[in-house]
Amino acid sequence: MRPFLPSLLIMSSSLVQADIQTREIPYQSADGTQLLAYYAYDDAAQTPRPGVLVVHEWWGLNDYTKRRARDLAALGYTALAIDMYGEGKNTRHPADAKAFMQAAAENAQSGKARFLAGLELLKQQPQTDASRLAAIGYCFGGKVVLDMARQGVPLAGVVSFHGNLSPAVPASPGSIKARILVEHGEADSMVGPEQVKAFKAEMDQAGADYRFVSLPGAKHAFSNPDADAYQAQGLDLAYQKQADERSWSDMQAFFEKLFGE
Repeated sequence: MRPFLPSLLIMSSSLVQADIQTREIPYQSADGTQLLAYYAYDDAAQTPRPGVLVVHEWWGLNDYTKRRARDLAALGYTALAIDMYGEGKNTRHPADAKAFMQAAAENAQSGKARFLAGLELLKQQPQTDASRLAAIGYCFGGKVVLDMARQGVPLAGVVSFHGNLSPAVPASPGSIKARILVEHGEADSMVGPEQVKAFKAEMDQAGADYRFVSLPGAKHAFSNPDADAYQAQGLDLAYQKQADERSWSDMQAFFEKLFGE
């Protein structure tokens, strides 16, 4: 679709940032959990824009997740980085991240309620075209958006970046309404070939409209420049600039087709 202000992409970063408005928005899920979202949009846009939810890695709602929301806003979307843990908490310690993630994953219905609360909040923003919605997720967030697609949440499309591919509840034939893009690191030791094979079989059986991209040499967390810093903590993570840029370009093309007129 053409009203995406492509001129922003060739302007200086300072001028682009001057147009991007951000704010934190407290909200809560149906189970009463207090949540905190980060909203970003381009105030130069004259009409409501497609909205994109951003779901964080297992680290929680941190600066990286918020930066991705701003990146989406610079492309002309409204973007809401949502909170799957509560109160916007985040960490840089793997043990804490694992505990946060496990607690969030224990109750699938609670997790879905938190996602849907974020989706409703995005729809309520005056800059958002509530009829055109998508979601992206990283690592833990990639699994979240795939699970929401499996459960038929009304989204036009979802994108998983280095996400876990194992389902909370496997998709059934016809259950997936959203188009799916998966950006996977070929050298990801945390999401191995058997999981990839099982995911593809599940999607084929469900009749999903999906594309699976395997990025050569890329490890888990390939899109996050902070990934290398976590290697000292025993995690097999690595940033790869080429995979980061390729996957983001794939996402842009996916959304342009998804929301094109």
